[in-house]
Amino acid sequence: MSKKIFIKTFGCQMNEYDSNRIFDSVKKIGFFKTEDIEEANCYLLNTCHIRDKAKEKVYHEIGRLKKNFRYKKKPIVIVTGCVAQAENEEMIKREPYIDLIIGPQSYHKINNKIEEFLDKQKKIDETEFEAIQKFDYLNKIKNSSNKVSSFLTIQEGCDKFCHFCVVPFTRGPEYSRPFNQIIEEAKNLAENGVKEITLLGQNVNAYQDNKSKLSDLIIEIEKIPEIVRIRYTTSHPRDMTDDLIEVYKFSKKLMPLIHLPVQTGSNKILKLMNRKHLISDYIRTYEKLKNINPRIEFSSDFIIAYPGESDDDFMATFNLIKNIKFINSFSFIFSPRPGTTASNLDLIDKKISLERLEKVQKQLFNHQIAMNKSLENREIEVLVENKTEKSAQFFGRSEYMTPVIFDGNDKEVGSIIKVKVKSSNQNTLFGISSNKLEKKVA
Repeated sequence: MSKKIFIKTFGCQMNEYDSNRIFDSVKKIGFFKTEDIEEANCYLLNTCHIRDKAKEKVYHEIGRLKKNFRYKKKPIVIVTGCVAQAENEEMIKREPYIDLIIGPQSYHKINNKIEEFLDKQKKIDETEFEAIQKFDYLNKIKNSSNKVSSFLTIQEGCDKFCHFCVVPFTRGPEYSRPFNQIIEEAKNLAENGVKEITLLGQNVNAYQDNKSKLSDLIIEIEKIPEIVRIRYTTSHPRDMTDDLIEVYKFSKKLMPLIHLPVQTGSNKILKLMNRKHLISDYIRTYEKLKNINPRIEFSSDFIIAYPGESDDDFMATFNLIKNIKFINSFSFIFSPRPGTTASNLDLIDKKISLERLEKVQKQLFNHQIAMNKSLENREIEVLVENKTEKSAQFFGRSEYMTPVIFDGNDKEVGSIIKVKVKSSNQNTLFGISSNKLEKKVA
C-alpha cells in the first residue's frame, strides 16, 4: 500500500516554505502527497501562533479529522509549526489523537521520528532548537518547488523580544543560513522553472553571514537569468540599513513594494512594545526610499488597542496611515500570546478596540482602492502564475503584489507581460493581456 501524506498549512509564508520542504523530506521515506484527506495515512498540520485562538484551531481541525476516520484506521497525526513548539506538552496530554509533535527547528528529524513511531507506536515530542542542523539537512535535499513564484527561507528566529511577540519562543534566536547555501537553492529553484523568489525571515533584513547581508544576497540572486523578480519579507525598521536602501537605486529585479511593519504610530506605544525604534526613524527610512525611487510603496502591520493605547496614541497611528498611504497592510486587535511580556497586561475595552480597528481598516482599504483605481485604463507589468481553476482566465501579480485576473493565453504563464487594466476592486485588478488585445485590434 502506498504511503500518502495530507499537509494543511496555517499562517505565514515561512510555514508554506516549511511545508514544502517537509514534503521534500518525507518523499525520501516513500510518501506521496495527496489533496484528498480521506486517502491519507499521514496527516500533518503545520501551525501558526501569531493570531488569536491558534491552539483551538488545531483541536478543531483534529476534531474534523476524527469524524473523517471514525470508521477507518486513523492516520499518523503530526502537528508541526509554532503552536507545536509553544504548546507541545499540553497538546499531547489534551489530545490523544496526536502522535507526533515536531517544532520548527526539528524538521530534519521528521523522517526518523515517523519511522520510530511506526516501529514503537509511542508518542513523540521533538521541539529542540537546532536551526543549523535543520538547514544543513534540508540543503542536501533539493527544493522541488516549481511554482512560478516561490519562497526561500534565509533567516529564522528573533532576538528583538517585542513584548507582544511569541516568535523568540517558537522559532528561537536569530539564525542566518550560509550565503552560498541560499544561492545554491535559488539556482535550483530557477532550474525548476521558478521566476520570482521571495526571501523569508522573521527578521529578514537582519540577515548576516560573516560580512554578507541581505543586500548582497539580492545582488547575487539578481545575476540568475531565469529569476525575474525578487521580494523579501518580513523586515524590522531597525534593520533597514543604508546598504539595503541603496540596492533600490540600481536593482532591476527587486520589486518596489516594501513590507515594513511599524505596528503603531505612537512613540509611547512603541516603547511599551519594546520595538526600539521611533516614528521619526521610520519616517526617515520612508523618505530615503521615496527619494531614491518615488515608485516605491509601503505596506505594514498594525496592532490596534495595544494595552495602554490612549485616544491620542490611536490618532497618531491613524494619522501616520493617512500620511504614508500604506497599501496591502495587515491590521488586527491586540491579542495576548502566552509567555510574552504583554500577555498579562490589561486589555482595552472590546467596543473601543473594534471601533478603532474599523476606523483604521477603512482608511487602509481606501488607500488600496485608490491605488487600484489609479491603474484602471493603464498597462501594468504582470508576472503570470497560472490559469484560474474556475474559468479560462489567468492569474498573476503586479509589481506591488496585487492579484490580477485577466484574459490571456497558456504561453504567457511564467512570463512578465503587459496587462491593460479594465476594472478593479479593493483587492484585485481585472484586465486583458496586451498580446490578446493587439490580436483583437488586428
